[in-house]
Amino acid sequence: MELKDKIVVVTGAASGIGRALVERFIKEGARRVVGVDIDRQNMLSTAKELDCVAMAADLSKEEEVLRVIEDVESQVGHIDLFCSNAGVAMAPGLDSPTSEWQLSWNINVMPHVYAARYLVPRMVARGGGYFLNTASAAGLLNQVGGAAYGVTKHAAVGFGEWLSMSYAHQGIKVSLLCPQAVRTPMIEADLKSEMADAASLDGVLEPEVLAEAVVEGLREECFLILPHPEVLSYMQRKTADYDRWLGGMNRMVQRLAEAEKR
Repeated sequence: MELKDKIVVVTGAASGIGRALVERFIKEGARRVVGVDIDRQNMLSTAKELDCVAMAADLSKEEEVLRVIEDVESQVGHIDLFCSNAGVAMAPGLDSPTSEWQLSWNINVMPHVYAARYLVPRMVARGGGYFLNTASAAGLLNQVGGAAYGVTKHAAVGFGEWLSMSYAHQGIKVSLLCPQAVRTPMIEADLKSEMADAASLDGVLEPEVLAEAVVEGLREECFLILPHPEVLSYMQRKTADYDRWLGGMNRMVQRLAEAEKR
């Protein structure tokens, strides 16, 4: 997948990972990049600075995702790459409100489904297309201190797997972006939390470094794009001995809890 002359949509594009992807895709020569975010003013500012198309949408709503797709395809052109990147981190434990669990599902999982529901038939009809879905290393390894985040990111990974195995023979390509900690407003707002402590053990990547990994991953058409390469070995340890891995994760939880008390 070369980005030159492609039409690309990036959600959650007003800041953080999404903004970095927009900027890098433009540098790679994309014909047009459309940035989508629920924060209309911030998205407009980003678009003015980076020279991309700005759209505002609440991606937790199916009709909003459909509107974005229809507006882009009618006003900009056929979408070659759809980057479903928007996400939230909330509902850290069992006592978190049900509303936060539901919102996590509505934003971290369902927009991937909605985008595929409306784009796959169009892409298949014109010979193929590409989805880049931002999941997280939490979707492969789970997340200490982030119950709903880990659960919904696992679901995002599962959907990406299903999408690839169901439509690869019809020209649909899928990549999952699964970083650990990246310097974004999400993690900077919560740097002292148990979740942020666990995610940042292997360092906090700058968004621009992550965007470079994404470009390389798309070029190689990798299913898993792992900006933190350590994640692959963690996955291998997990599957090699699940019980041992769970025991190690539980010890990490205990260490972080003890450190927080001090």
